[in-house]
Amino acid sequence: MSDDTNSGVGEDGGASESGEVTELGFTVSGFISKPVREVYEAVADPAVLSEYFTTGGAKGRLEAGAEVQWDFADFPGAFPVDVIEAVAPSRIVVRWEAEEDSAGQGYTTTTFEFDPVDDGSRTRVRISESAWRLSDAGAKAAFGNSMGWTGMLAAMKVWLEHGIRLREGFYK
Repeated sequence: MSDDTNSGVGEDGGASESGEVTELGFTVSGFISKPVREVYEAVADPAVLSEYFTTGGAKGRLEAGAEVQWDFADFPGAFPVDVIEAVAPSRIVVRWEAEEDSAGQGYTTTTFEFDPVDDGSRTRVRISESAWRLSDAGAKAAFGNSMGWTGMLAAMKVWLEHGIRLREGFYK
């Protein structure tokens, strides 16, 4: 399966040596008609992220080692997000609490990858999330987050390209 599609296994394959699926994960992707640095900043900068995604606001820049907070007024709950890696303008890795994680460590990991395309005039964004338990509850959580990250990509695209807040009124 190409990395342009959703998959049922984690970033590392999510499978044992025998090929058996051991955890759930997915990758969603899209193209945004803006340079890679601008798209990276749309995720890393809390002021920009708050315009199109974190409807209750974001606090803290996504920098390696930081703990930031994301709040969703339309999907209640502010929660902490740990920034594991931030390499401008190509990659951000975050993690936060999850009850249905596959390792029983209490968190899931999300990786944002930003690649310039079309001589730098557009950016390909890939969002991968892994470490969901292979269970009904784990599948529900993974599929829900897959929908959420797809919505985030669409909202980021229309905000950066057209200044429209797509998420406003979408969930409530």
